Amino acid sequence: MAKPKPAAFTCTACGASHSKWSGRCEACGAWNTITEEAPLSAGPGAKSIGAVKGDVIALASLSARETPPERTASGFEEFDRVLGGGLVPASAVLVGGDPGIGKSTLLLQAAARFGAAGLKTIYISGEEATAQIRMRAARLGLSEAPVMLGAETNLRNILTTLEAEKPDLAIIDSVQTIWADTVESAPGSVAQVRASAHELTAYAKRRGTAVILVGHVTKEGQIAGPRVVEHMVDTVLYFEGERGHQFRILRAVKNRFGPADEIGVFEMTGGGLAEVPNPSALFLSERESASAGAIVFAGIEGTRPVLCEIQALVSPTPMSQPRRSVVGWDGSRLAMILAVLEARCGIPFAGLDVYLNVAGGLRIGEPAADLAVASALLSAREDTPLPQDTVVFGEISLSGALRPVAQTESRLKEARKLGFSSALLPEGSKTGSEPGMTVQQMPDLAALVGGTFGAG
Repeated sequence: MAKPKPAAFTCTACGASHSKWSGRCEACGAWNTITEEAPLSAGPGAKSIGAVKGDVIALASLSARETPPERTASGFEEFDRVLGGGLVPASAVLVGGDPGIGKSTLLLQAAARFGAAGLKTIYISGEEATAQIRMRAARLGLSEAPVMLGAETNLRNILTTLEAEKPDLAIIDSVQTIWADTVESAPGSVAQVRASAHELTAYAKRRGTAVILVGHVTKEGQIAGPRVVEHMVDTVLYFEGERGHQFRILRAVKNRFGPADEIGVFEMTGGGLAEVPNPSALFLSERESASAGAIVFAGIEGTRPVLCEIQALVSPTPMSQPRRSVVGWDGSRLAMILAVLEARCGIPFAGLDVYLNVAGGLRIGEPAADLAVASALLSAREDTPLPQDTVVFGEISLSGALRPVAQTESRLKEARKLGFSSALLPEGSKTGSEPGMTVQQMPDLAALVGGTFGAG
């Protein structure tokens, strides 16, 4: 008699395999994510996959031309931009964000726009009653919008309703509240979220309905539930922002139908979310005069240039271990910039607290901000402001050399449009010809330290 294979245990968060169950995954550190998977049958009558003939797959060459997918634009331009130009039929979109950040408000406004554009739209909430949604719609001035509402958490009932109504767009708020009666676990558990997302995504592909799923995020900023949910869907959007700021940023981190890392900027008002067509002007609106530690950085978010202010504060500390506090940027990259300034330029930051902030609640991920951060740190340490009409961008290597970055001309053009007349760039940058813009190129960080701030 064949010996049965031992059970396999897999982490639903990272996919790591384990020989036995445990409460915490040793690979990724997640708790309560290890589940048992039934082993493949190897009994006397079992046959391998290759032993049974299947259907032949239709193959195509790389030279075959595909027509671009049809899109429906809502007129909500910042939302359409992040989607890649509009909503694609049969697509599955996952929208994540902190509780209370405005996800439901955003999607209710988008549902009203898509409904007005001719799409049959259904909005199903598992968190609120239809009366609460109507109250929000009245506050937003959307009471007459052609959107059908529903309140349900049972996945079977939701799918039956969608099969009967055949909508063009279905919004499910949120996937953590939906439960499938075929899965023996509580709503919001890993198994329930995975099963619900799989069934709703399969329905979207089968019926040609676009489905938008709302997901909550954990304290680490990741969408709650298994990571496999993000792989199932076509597009993953994060709705970011600080509750103390009126700005909200919708960021695409995955998009099979358009560019990733595209952003849409909104402003939270009493009448809902208002689009911000020129985010650079909004992020710099409160900048009146030049001050030490404040540097304007010309960045690229997706396909658009965005200017923002990077603020630094350097102060003596009575503590034995100085503080390093960062908001809106990578803390480990700040540590690298401080190390390069000390090792290559002789600028020590020992015994000094360092605070770094990106104004407006924007989060910057590109290395082109290195030079702007270094300039802000030097400006704050030496109490020497740069001219108010100067923008800075460039990458810093560990040797202290400055490296050019992509789309230099687009960054300079946006800066010139907003009234900036000078720029600090790495040597070798392709600046083109931007009239009225004075460009100063520097070979390394030491040139910036000695020539611009006179430190060292």
